Amino acid sequence: METTETTETPEKTETTATMESSLRHYTKLADLLRYPDQDAAEVVATARDSIADRYPDAAAGLKPFIDFFASSGLTTQEELFTRSFDVQAITTLDIGYVLFGDDYKRGEVLVHLNREHRAVGNDCRNELADHLPAVLCLLPKMEDAELRAELVEKMIIPALEKIIAEFSPDRIERKKKIYLKHHRTIIESSEHYGLLYRKPLEAILLVLRQDFGIPETDKDELSSQFLSNIGTELTLEAG
Repeated sequence: METTETTETPEKTETTATMESSLRHYTKLADLLRYPDQDAAEVVATARDSIADRYPDAAAGLKPFIDFFASSGLTTQEELFTRSFDVQAITTLDIGYVLFGDDYKRGEVLVHLNREHRAVGNDCRNELADHLPAVLCLLPKMEDAELRAELVEKMIIPALEKIIAEFSPDRIERKKKIYLKHHRTIIESSEHYGLLYRKPLEAILLVLRQDFGIPETDKDELSSQFLSNIGTELTLEAG
């Protein structure tokens, strides 16, 4: 029995290390969606460089986003992030909420993801377990390849598609009207900057599709019924 454990452990370690290395770019991509700090321009450029060779289309799509951080100050960067994801947000980066709202299914997702984060020592940085940057950092650390693929296909990609859809001019305009009606003031932002966070989200989606071999979703499937059905199919269980 002891001999079997000794021979299997190195093989498992090698496989895990290889997978972590091949998916390490997700740790850099997660930085594209973090609250900006003084090093934000360098951080987002490094994230772009991490995918430039293997994913040229995704890297090219990041150019407006990279240019914005290179030419703007921290206050402007913080304001754009806040407008996009926090106060008066266009959307949220908590993918469980994006898919299920306050439904009990989100609670189940949080429980399972918390277990996965703890198992591999993944730091969620004071965010909830379904926060997209934390989940992206989790991917290269997971030992169960089947569970990782299911997490990508059933949760991350559908959530990304829904978040990206919120960054459309018509939806943003409707939300502006709501903000003006209920809050009287909004954070001023040009249409170009208002849509800017769509760029890293689209780049991450392209990389995920290529890495996990998932074709583009038929737009007809993006109905609320389709998203509701994801909850029935989701089986996030510990490996």
